[in-house]
Amino acid sequence: MKKVLVLGASGQVASYTTPGLEPYYQLVLADVRPHPFGKPVIPVDISDYGQVLEASRGVDAIIDLAAYKNHPVFDFEITTKGAFHVMRAAAAHGIKKVIITGPQLVRGWYDNDFDVDDVPPAVSTGYNVLTKYLSIELCKAYARAYGIQTIFFLFNGLGPKPTAPVSKQDFPPMVIVWEDLHHACRLALEVESVPENCQVFTMLSYLGHGKYLIDKAKRILGYEPLEPVQEYYKRSTA
Repeated sequence: MKKVLVLGASGQVASYTTPGLEPYYQLVLADVRPHPFGKPVIPVDISDYGQVLEASRGVDAIIDLAAYKNHPVFDFEITTKGAFHVMRAAAAHGIKKVIITGPQLVRGWYDNDFDVDDVPPAVSTGYNVLTKYLSIELCKAYARAYGIQTIFFLFNGLGPKPTAPVSKQDFPPMVIVWEDLHHACRLALEVESVPENCQVFTMLSYLGHGKYLIDKAKRILGYEPLEPVQEYYKRSTA
């Protein structure tokens, strides 16, 4: 069983993602805040390299789910510097697998297009998007230099899948449900290597609109949504 450090473990993404990983990995949950569901968390500030270095000692992989949205200081400290500290610690300890999540970087430019998959990122001046883009470029350099298999999962939204038919609305683009993110993280933890040691995947669960695709994730990771959740949005034509 792999030992996996999860940074930002008390945040919204992590607190609903880690339950899908707990049966398969030995998770070390780390954050500056208590866990919302009372799980044990070791205190780690991702903006402090020394703390990240110590927390990552003896683990096989690191999952960085830490985030702070739309703040001129904390976005950079947590998203960009945090990713730098993760990669630096991975290099120091010989850790060869890093997974990081974040906001999508394409919708502002490609929402009027179709068959969008592995395209150049559309980076705005928003703190959240810009700091994530900087972290990706930084991680690519570390991944190449140290052979760290680094995988980014980017999406527009995250939440539960529907439990009943949905009416009077369309399914959202580039949204991934919890179960599919669990599945994607497991695939990323188990894949031996990815091209160029670092790959960015735009992730989604709702297929069928033909705008955003998952062909790259399917080809490299073997990812497909566990359930065709867009079926909940089908309407009768009678």
